[in-house]
Amino acid sequence: MGIEYDSVVDHPLDTVFAWHARPGAMRRLVPPWQPMTVVTETPSLADGRAVLGLPGGLRWVARHDPAGYDPPHCFVDTLDSDGLRSWPARAIGQWRHVHEFAATGPDATRVSDTVQTVVPAAALRPMFVYRHAQLADDLAAHRDAAASGTGALVIAVTGASGLVGSALAAFLASGGHRVIRLVRHRPAGSHERQWNPSQPDTSLLAGVDAVVHLAGASIAGRFTDGHRTAIRDSRIGPTRALAELAARTSGVQAFVSASAIGFYGYDRGDEPLDETSDRGAGFLADVVADWEAATGPAAAAGLRVVNVRTGVVQSSAGGTLRLLRPLFAAGLGGRLGSGAQWLSWIGLDDLLDIYYRALYDDRLAGPVNAVAPEPVTNADYTAALGQVLHRPTLLPVPSLGPKLLLGEQGVRELAEADQRVLPVALQRLGHRFRRPGIEAALAHELGHG
Repeated sequence: MGIEYDSVVDHPLDTVFAWHARPGAMRRLVPPWQPMTVVTETPSLADGRAVLGLPGGLRWVARHDPAGYDPPHCFVDTLDSDGLRSWPARAIGQWRHVHEFAATGPDATRVSDTVQTVVPAAALRPMFVYRHAQLADDLAAHRDAAASGTGALVIAVTGASGLVGSALAAFLASGGHRVIRLVRHRPAGSHERQWNPSQPDTSLLAGVDAVVHLAGASIAGRFTDGHRTAIRDSRIGPTRALAELAARTSGVQAFVSASAIGFYGYDRGDEPLDETSDRGAGFLADVVADWEAATGPAAAAGLRVVNVRTGVVQSSAGGTLRLLRPLFAAGLGGRLGSGAQWLSWIGLDDLLDIYYRALYDDRLAGPVNAVAPEPVTNADYTAALGQVLHRPTLLPVPSLGPKLLLGEQGVRELAEADQRVLPVALQRLGHRFRRPGIEAALAHELGHG
């Protein structure tokens, strides 16, 4: 029982080991399809302890064994206990995870994981395939940033508890950057600052090099008057107030704000859309145009402003894929409507890379389409998801279902939006996408790689 898994990453030994010791590394390695969340990361690979949350409030406690600590070659963690909530996890019996690293050249490292447990290798293999891919891809992104001359940055992030924000905060921290979460509650430590969206404190951004603004009410839901108001009010005013503060704060160099491909309207057909394409029609197009305009004070003050026009994010931890997965896994998935409408999507990790580039690449400014280079039709997306999950996709989704959830306007502007958006600004810079094809992206997110 247990597993032995290894791969070679094209990075120096010291770099690979150091990455594992940084805040955010564990969060980057927990597969999104597993019912686990990181409660606390270990303060030390030598003798610290990490806690993972399990369903029902249970806990998995990983204790690092000082006897197995040999930097930069090895560290070891074992299953431990801490109160009643951690005892059910002990039912699997033994769990000893040995992490080993060996240089195979000046810029290459063999990463080996050996787990002694009663859990069979077949059940563990998808997790380690995912972990090793995340390690290699994250290190490549950090290498690109370093090659641009970027040093350690102090980055303030709003919306850091959301799907994108939490992943981005971990990703940036694992690259050696300091992330300050702007939160509405009382700060839990020096990594947080309290933020009033309508009237931010004048010292909120002191010592900050760049701002990533992600906060905003979810657009998912029925497009009632109240929902539309929440979408607008959570974006326009807070963005303008934060941009004005960034403009007045010495040291802030870049203001990177979330945006959306809704700018192009919901019915553009086969027309290829790039960052120079005209604004489309609809409620979301109006909101996005005003949202981007709200960053104007920062641009007027000379800050580099990037508006990240995001496509449909693919992550099994949230968004549409999390909703679709159980339906498709049960063999009940199918195309929406005619299936001919274009879906401009982006894998979560590729989206993080785009935000990262927006922070360090001075060549990026203004609108940037955060979409994969290979948009697909809804029918093709449906087929790809069925292929990854090994399930049939023969039955079209009845229109009544989406209408009940989203209403007529929500179906028109979200579920059946037809937008063929291309990442031209990124492609001109030679940006590397981790997974440009939808099937590979879905396989990675769902543990079928």
